[in-house]
Amino acid sequence: MKKNQRVLTGITTSGTPHLGNLLGAILPAIQASKQDNTSSFLFLADYHSLIKNTDSNLTHSSSFEIAACWLACGLNPKKVIFYRQSDIPHIFELAWILGCLTSKGLLNRAHAYKAAMTVNEENGAQDLDKGITMGLFNYPILMAADILMFSADFVPVGNDQKQHIEMTRDIALKFNHYYGELLTPPVAQISKDTGILPGIDGKKMSKSYKNTIPIFSDDDVLKKIIMKIKTNSQEPGEPKDVNDCNIFKIFKSISSENDIEELQKKYEEGIGWGDAKGILFENLRDFLFPFKTEYQKIVKDRGYIESVLKQGKEKALEISTPLIEDIRKAIGIKGF
Repeated sequence: MKKNQRVLTGITTSGTPHLGNLLGAILPAIQASKQDNTSSFLFLADYHSLIKNTDSNLTHSSSFEIAACWLACGLNPKKVIFYRQSDIPHIFELAWILGCLTSKGLLNRAHAYKAAMTVNEENGAQDLDKGITMGLFNYPILMAADILMFSADFVPVGNDQKQHIEMTRDIALKFNHYYGELLTPPVAQISKDTGILPGIDGKKMSKSYKNTIPIFSDDDVLKKIIMKIKTNSQEPGEPKDVNDCNIFKIFKSISSENDIEELQKKYEEGIGWGDAKGILFENLRDFLFPFKTEYQKIVKDRGYIESVLKQGKEKALEISTPLIEDIRKAIGIKGF
């Protein structure tokens, strides 16, 4: 029987760790893991990366970088279960079982699938499924298996990911209806403070849009990226609206209340965009400095990172093995 509430978070290993990963997933998850009543499950979603990426070197290097990032940002491996998705074969077995219960109609409504169809429609494709893989279409099932395999009570997500948790609940309830109460329907945990962090083009910061701010880049590279942030055409001296500004939204996510108030006043006084970007760069550089320093130490010891993930794998299997055995028995896959 579970004593603590279980919270699960994963990051897809398809690129370099960026500010959206850090603020939206990594730091909140590390903070939650310090609570006495919480058991945290944190994983590298390496098989999810195959949906949009066929570069095996990128998948491998990204897995390493993201694992190092978690540890550099203060993750205590002794207090959490930290593992690679690919190290837990039971997840993929469960995904097949859940897929046999999931209606195509449910997957047709998934945001990612509908968005891909919309792009095809806008491009004039006769076949709206052009280029859409079964990996993309079945993505919600694998995500459900990630969550249900470890009986997660809560899954921290942004508003744009809430649908996946609702679909996971639907799938779990359907399984339980047929086979008994074995799966835990999760609840989406949406922070009031977590809006959608904009990328340098104003869209949601995402590796898919290639608009991210890498958190471990050199200062010169970081400054060049900050200077590319999209702004409007207002001139220096014109009062500016902080609510409609990508620079300010990013600044607010990493700064103290005093610094936020000071910059807001400068906006009212008509600060130029170049100066505003310069202030953002300085604050972001200082904010990231302790993480970058620790990251540079950790990446030199690949053996340590691998040993941490091996220990996480063993702890994860201790939980997934009895549950998958119960599931097999419930669905009739068992010895005579």
